[in-house]
Amino acid sequence: MDMARISALSAALPPTSLEQRELAGLLPSGHPGREVLHRIVAGSGIARRRMAVDPRVEDVSRWSTAVRMRRFQEEGLPLARRAVADALSEAGVAPDGVGMLCLVSSTGYGTPGVDSRLVRDLGMSQSTQRLAVGHMGCFAALPGLAACVDFVACHRRPAVLLNLELSSLHVQPPPWDTEQFVINSLFGDAAVAMVVEHGGGRPGPVVLDRASHTAHEYEEHMTWEVGDEGFRMGLSAKIPDLIAARLPDLVDDLLRPHGLASRDVGWWAVHPGGRRIIDAAEECLALPPEATAASRRVLEEYGNCSSAGLPLVMAERQRADPLPPGRHGVAMTFGPGLTLYTALLRGT
Repeated sequence: MDMARISALSAALPPTSLEQRELAGLLPSGHPGREVLHRIVAGSGIARRRMAVDPRVEDVSRWSTAVRMRRFQEEGLPLARRAVADALSEAGVAPDGVGMLCLVSSTGYGTPGVDSRLVRDLGMSQSTQRLAVGHMGCFAALPGLAACVDFVACHRRPAVLLNLELSSLHVQPPPWDTEQFVINSLFGDAAVAMVVEHGGGRPGPVVLDRASHTAHEYEEHMTWEVGDEGFRMGLSAKIPDLIAARLPDLVDDLLRPHGLASRDVGWWAVHPGGRRIIDAAEECLALPPEATAASRRVLEEYGNCSSAGLPLVMAERQRADPLPPGRHGVAMTFGPGLTLYTALLRGT
């Protein structure tokens, strides 16, 4: 495969920051779930999350799906513009030089929508190809990246990957059981853009390979269903253990064809799906604590941002501890299906 490298990453975040300690105070006085929510928040590893819709001001929980989708377009486009414009500027790529724009989102859809309006607003060519990857959940960043890598390898023109997730639009109506308390306290909003280019030039990780596994037998443990009142998630407490049971074999499948083993990898980017998910990846792969430190920082500051979560981790790692030239790294995501997805990177 011709070399395709990630030459820039840039994030844009909503202005509203919600401290986790505020959550219990948003419940009605005397709510029976207050203590349960306190315990969930205390063990979440999350300090705050960014929200496109401030729950202290607006109650999303009763909105129809149609209203939520309209709000996605209104809130998402400014974030998308900022993330993509900053990434293109960092990479030194002119908007009219972009060959493909890939929009990944599991939290909002519309046509015409964010992708076509982004082409218009940023001055991309009207011949820019567009691809929308929808409703794959938290693991979708890597399939989206794979599509960009394949485009760049084939056409040798830059591609932009945009992960735009506004999970705050999908708070479900009460009453909330423990599972919904976990979900309501876990997810945050973000837009992250990557520029993928061909060949040399600006340093950045080269994407060498991908490997995935869909465990159909566990599909009911993580679901993301479209309802009349937004999208409803199902999230089993067994997910970390199920990931840990399959992840070592999948990483081996990724590395073996390249003559590599886990001990040859010194740079890891783990999807910040939750504290226990990061713990499970660290333990089953026998990773040192520093390998998952960036994932824990992202989780603490932003929560689980669905498909934008892994790109946030990759941006954090590249900022603080870039993948060294010639060394290998592994990125991994997990989502509905139950699906595990990995990518092999090499520094340039």
